[in-house]
Amino acid sequence: MNQRRPTMARRLLTLAVMMPVMAAVAIVNRPIVSFAADRYHEFNINRLSYKQQFGHWSLLKVPARFRINAIHAAMLRTGKVLIIAGSGNDREKFEAGTFRTILWDPRTDKFKDVPTPTDLFCAGHTFLPNGNLLVAGGTKSYEVLEGDITHAAGVMKVKNESPDHGARTFAKGTRFLGANGHAYLTRAEVTVPAASKMWHGNHMMVHAGEAEVWVDAVEEGDAGNVTAPAQYSIEGLTGDDTRNLYGIAEKITREKQEYGGDKTSYEFDPIAERYVRTGDLVEHRWYPTLAPMPNGDILAVSGLDEFGRMLPGDNERYLVSKRKWVPAPEVKRVFPTYPALFQTKDDRLFFSGSNAGYGSDTEGRTPGLWDVTKNKFQVVPGLEDPGMTETSASVMLPPAQDQKVMIMGGGEVGDSPVSTARTAIADLDEKSPRYRPGPDLPAPARYLSTVVLPDDTVFTSGGSSGYRGGPYQGRNRSDLLTAQIYDPDREVFQEAAAPTVGRNYHSEALLLPDGRVVTMGSDPIYDETGKNPGKFEQRIEIYSPPYLFQGAPPQLGGGPRTIKYGRGAAYATADADRITGARLVRPSAVTHGTDVDQRSVELGVGRTPGGVTVTVPDDPGLAPSGWYMLFLIDDKGVPSKGRWVRVA
Repeated sequence: MNQRRPTMARRLLTLAVMMPVMAAVAIVNRPIVSFAADRYHEFNINRLSYKQQFGHWSLLKVPARFRINAIHAAMLRTGKVLIIAGSGNDREKFEAGTFRTILWDPRTDKFKDVPTPTDLFCAGHTFLPNGNLLVAGGTKSYEVLEGDITHAAGVMKVKNESPDHGARTFAKGTRFLGANGHAYLTRAEVTVPAASKMWHGNHMMVHAGEAEVWVDAVEEGDAGNVTAPAQYSIEGLTGDDTRNLYGIAEKITREKQEYGGDKTSYEFDPIAERYVRTGDLVEHRWYPTLAPMPNGDILAVSGLDEFGRMLPGDNERYLVSKRKWVPAPEVKRVFPTYPALFQTKDDRLFFSGSNAGYGSDTEGRTPGLWDVTKNKFQVVPGLEDPGMTETSASVMLPPAQDQKVMIMGGGEVGDSPVSTARTAIADLDEKSPRYRPGPDLPAPARYLSTVVLPDDTVFTSGGSSGYRGGPYQGRNRSDLLTAQIYDPDREVFQEAAAPTVGRNYHSEALLLPDGRVVTMGSDPIYDETGKNPGKFEQRIEIYSPPYLFQGAPPQLGGGPRTIKYGRGAAYATADADRITGARLVRPSAVTHGTDVDQRSVELGVGRTPGGVTVTVPDDPGLAPSGWYMLFLIDDKGVPSKGRWVRVA
């Protein structure tokens, strides 16, 4: 019997009824599809073959009371990681005096609070030869945005032209009177030294003593604004004091007030696990870099002073033997904040161009080799995108003997959304070194973390294409959930397993003695919607590189704790027949993408019955005196666990 075919109208009606049903089925099943995809992803990344090629990530379980805003991190010679928040970019904690530091032991995953005496947020740090971490500077005052400033404010320079009556102290709230009829109050107590008498030939000159202090207009609003230099009298003075003591201000306005630097300085003792106060810095510094000098002392460069002004090249040195800071006018040079300075084998400092955010958009940003003994600077040209070195990453490529430094990514000055995927390499062994292009990153990146691994590769991860993880090419958030391993021999990036946590501004990564890499921190400007303020990332994630899945690592047994330049040292190992190399890896002290400490030094290796001998280069410029992790490397490129040794 013939069947009648449905009419076109009926077919359309049936389709109209079915489409919503099909859509409903798809919606109902979407969680099932997503769940299945997630399960497959978990299965895939946990396969041994995957780990052997890409490595593996895991989240560290951190007890709630130890979750802090990681701003600084350092790998101590005790095997513990020092994590410093200070106030953690949190104004309420700053005003409450709540400053945090914790210690994490990767061997036991135990945490410990460390009393933190001042706000070390945005300080500088570097390791000393004895293994102590020198920490200097930090935050004396938080920024105030223009919209939040109700009274005109500025810096008052208080002058004392009398050499005969000693220093004079003025209490907080001292009133300065301007010719405009307005009054201004000091925010803090200020002591002004007496004037000094100096002979110039047969003539005696008096040089006024001076000190600076913030002042705020008594009257609210713009009435107290002063935009030109002016002199101010001090209320309550009589007699000669009215002539000898006065104030001068360049301007008093309602402009934004930047963060102010602190001048406190400490050595963190990893054995006693406490901060030990040293002499104060000469200058207040916020966002400084501390770098080693040829004689073992430490140089402090750049930063914002206590009033949020860029320091104009006024550098200073830390006398390690005296725990004292002294001026260093003989090495005057301007840099932007947190400049990346690497010690070279000829005892110069190479400024790669990398920096972290404050300073002139032109002055002091040119890469070059700085001879700090003669204060001479040799420009290193050739860098592509030279205007995008801010928030870039720089690393001395392994081994240090090659004297090659690589710069990766970066962005335009300030909060620009423009960034670059450019990398470049400078060979500092060349007579006239210059940058040449390296392979591009997978995507434009600011805030990239770089970690030197014991197998002579460099692990890179995190970062964001936009400023502080913010908008980029139409996206609200631009964190890069990617990781790569750079091979300096082949000059290529190899894909690594992807992290699950985004990392941008205020993030860190460093090598652990067991060969893993720990990543922490991140301070996005916005949340996922791009509208609300971001929340500081307190999760800690650990990456296990592919070499940890290639079989049993070589064993590193007993041997000396101290090794000397140009000398050999014997270490026991049952795997001597497969040891092909040895490396000394200097531990990291990292903040804001700046890590001038980490480097890997190749050692000479010889086999002995039941062990190996390793020989340190006879060159302190390659391996600055201090504590290192010693790794033995086998014929598959697998490193042993690191053993702490001191190079002296």
